[in-house]
Amino acid sequence: MIAIREREGRLSFLVRVQPRASRNEIDGEWQGALRIRLNVPPVEGRANEALRRFLADHLNVPVSAVKIASGERSRLKRVEVEGASAGQIHAMACSEAAPAIEK
Repeated sequence: MIAIREREGRLSFLVRVQPRASRNEIDGEWQGALRIRLNVPPVEGRANEALRRFLADHLNVPVSAVKIASGERSRLKRVEVEGASAGQIHAMACSEAAPAIEK
């Protein structure tokens, strides 16, 4: 189960990112973190920006509400989201390979 902390009106949880995947998708839970595959390389912050947009689209919050609190240069990141519920995050993890939202 994904460990979600709430502080100062923000939800904080771990995300395990796999860059250079064949497509953007949620791949369930991995050792207490939400596992996400992204089809962008981890170059010049592009994977971090893609992660922020991906989470914002799936949680129906603005991109500015999603912040990478730690792990910007790591596959394991702590993400903070304002305006989402813990139930939304757990639902994302439970859905089998949620498809990408392309824009």
